[in-house]
Amino acid sequence: MAVFWITEALPIAVTSLLPIILFPMTGLLYAKDVSSTYLNDTAALFLGGLIVAAAIEHWNIHKRLALRVLMLVGSEPRWLMFGMMLPTWFLSMWISNTATTAMMIPIANAVLVQIKETRESENKDDIKVVDHGDVDIELKVTVKNGTKNMTNGNLDKDNEKHLVDNTEGQHKKKKTEDAEYSRMCKALSLGIAYSANCGGVASLTGTGPNVIMKGAADTAFQEKNATSPVTFTTWMQYCLPISAIIVIFVWLWLQVLFLRCKTYNKSSPEQAKKVRNVIRQQYEELGSITFGQGAVIIHFVLLALLWVTRDLGGVGGWGDIFPEKTVTDSTPAILIAISLFLFPSVLPHKFQEKGKPLPPLLPWKAAEKMVPWGVILLLGGGFALAKGSKDSGLSKLIGEQLTVFKDFEPWVMNLVLCFIVAGATEVTSNTAICTLMMPIMKELATTLEVNPLYFMFPTAIATSFAFMLPVATPPNAVVFSYGFVRVLDMVIAGFPLNIIAVLVLVIGTEVWGEAIFGFHTLPAAFQVSNETSTLFNNLSISTINPFNATT
Repeated sequence: MAVFWITEALPIAVTSLLPIILFPMTGLLYAKDVSSTYLNDTAALFLGGLIVAAAIEHWNIHKRLALRVLMLVGSEPRWLMFGMMLPTWFLSMWISNTATTAMMIPIANAVLVQIKETRESENKDDIKVVDHGDVDIELKVTVKNGTKNMTNGNLDKDNEKHLVDNTEGQHKKKKTEDAEYSRMCKALSLGIAYSANCGGVASLTGTGPNVIMKGAADTAFQEKNATSPVTFTTWMQYCLPISAIIVIFVWLWLQVLFLRCKTYNKSSPEQAKKVRNVIRQQYEELGSITFGQGAVIIHFVLLALLWVTRDLGGVGGWGDIFPEKTVTDSTPAILIAISLFLFPSVLPHKFQEKGKPLPPLLPWKAAEKMVPWGVILLLGGGFALAKGSKDSGLSKLIGEQLTVFKDFEPWVMNLVLCFIVAGATEVTSNTAICTLMMPIMKELATTLEVNPLYFMFPTAIATSFAFMLPVATPPNAVVFSYGFVRVLDMVIAGFPLNIIAVLVLVIGTEVWGEAIFGFHTLPAAFQVSNETSTLFNNLSISTINPFNATT
């Protein structure tokens, strides 16, 4: 499956169905047990989030938010980049990273085209007045195909030399401005892609690896009859600061790397006005907020509140109203998703087509088209693979082999693992890498007697830190397809960010992550299990060799 995922010899979602065939045929698991892993609580949570995201896209709410932010930040390049990155980062927490990037890049392209046209109009005709005796002669210099064409009649040698110097100066200025404009295009394009990658980390449903990690954590704790501490609230407490810090680093780094120029660092009044006009025009084309858009926004805000307040981390939440463990984050996700198919998109008295049913906020045909159903199969394949790895003993075997690093400080081992994962995800699916790593990380942590989440959480997040290659993530591929960015540009910009992101992740794990989850402490349920396992092994040894028995 790993080979198929990496090479995409089969579509990724189709590869995810292989366990249903292979595990029963090899006698590892019953077919019904394999199939039951494909739609569990975690997959239901992700499905609900995807349906809400589809409704946001269907009503163009994401574009309205992005343009509104751009209207507020101004037209200076560094603030334009910030204005592009901020909504991309925020929206990627809730809707597909790919959809967010695909929506933002055309907006950035329109702004960049307007900036270029404004610059060209300012420099189109350079007028120079030269004193030629008693007559002022107006000179216009144009450069075409590398040939200098000079008008205005006969000139003396001094004036001709002046014109040649002026033309060469204009040519150099144009080349400089073209280079500066190119760097600005790269900065804005990469800023959008990188902020989408970072935004997906910040919330539980932001990207596939997050949900896979959540499912693996739930399974690990359920096996010990314990409750997983990974909820929507605790996820954001841990990951939101990490994501925000990395986005700020991305913004600063891209300024240093690309926006080092003078011409485009400060926009002229005319350029600023035209850029604002382009953004305002696109915003006004959306019209005023409709009843349907307002209803979807309310549904989205309500879902976020229900997720955050279900379990407030030791101080209760609305989930306590129900019997223990019967309500999870998937419950409000599916509730809001169903409501989108029930709630009307227009007020009854304003509906013109009498005799027909009121249209819902999200028509099913739109959901069929916009929800990436293949991702659900991909998640299911990952869960099935994890179950097979556990039941066959493969995960435990690999985890035991990794104990050769047990003499390292835990944070050093975590750092090394995160760098390995971040490097691997540059050339293969981050979801596939996360799926393969989660069972191994769980066994490694248990063997080393630390919280299973200590290795699972950071390695899962590190799979989203793919900044170096176009194939690494869909947002990278989208911005690369527009032609502003070369592979070399992405490598130069992305390599330092990969290092910075992993360092921020490990520091966050050791500081506030430890405070939230107690990463360095093995949970009580796992301690009992380990003690029981050790006792069983000792009894087995004593039975085989009674001379080694102790009283």
